[in-house]
Amino acid sequence: MAETKLQSQKPTIVDPVWRSICSDAEQMMANEPAFSGFVIANVLNHERVEEAIAYRASELLDHRDMPAAIIRRAFFDVLRDNPAIADNIRTDLAATLERDPACNRAIDPVLFFKGFQAIQTYRFSHELWKTGRKDFAKYLQSRASQVFQVDIHPAAVIGRGIMVDHATGLVIGETARVGNDVSILHAVTLGGTGKEDGDRHPKIGCGVMIGAGAKILGNISIGDCARIAAGSVVLKDVPAKTTVAGVPAKVVGEAGCAQPASRMDQMIVDDSGKSKSE
Repeated sequence: MAETKLQSQKPTIVDPVWRSICSDAEQMMANEPAFSGFVIANVLNHERVEEAIAYRASELLDHRDMPAAIIRRAFFDVLRDNPAIADNIRTDLAATLERDPACNRAIDPVLFFKGFQAIQTYRFSHELWKTGRKDFAKYLQSRASQVFQVDIHPAAVIGRGIMVDHATGLVIGETARVGNDVSILHAVTLGGTGKEDGDRHPKIGCGVMIGAGAKILGNISIGDCARIAAGSVVLKDVPAKTTVAGVPAKVVGEAGCAQPASRMDQMIVDDSGKSKSE
């Protein structure tokens, strides 16, 4: 009897993020009844946001070579064995909501944003890579490249709070490192410079913003809270809290704010004090 009483007094755990997503899902069904089956399968049939994201990603990655059910089982194994991945997923979701002006609902990245979905696929494949399931991880890299047009090696190390906007053409190499709270636009490459082996890819600090089409090549360091202008080719280390632009990229000024990745300001101020587009 005492045990039953204690259980009845156990507080209910409330997840405001998941509650918001479920509310969005119900509103979506009200607005578009034809979406009901899709929304129920991808959202309302689940109990946690990370489970819904694992389900959605597995459905997108589905192929006759590797059906969604097998991929989903691997993803759920990762969630069971490494609960910390759920915090990374939620931080990425929060970063997308905060920084992407096109994102007004928590449900949108989960269902529709391929940059967010690609990063979450990487997170699952990275954990599989670390536990020795490298062939499965490589398959997911290959399949994600086909589905999302994003190629992230599962051995790369990527922090939390990552926002990838548009995503098409993003490449992140095997020995790349990306810090926390980084924003990356489409067609960015974190690549090598040739056929050398070993540690050959960039190391990106925390709070960095990388503009569309930027190429960062070689085992170089990008300092915390730096800005990489769109279309730049970066071949040398970049100091913290600076902006670089050009081909090859050169320092053109300070970063412009304390947290470029959060601010998402892609304007450069010239010597006259006037702003110009990157």
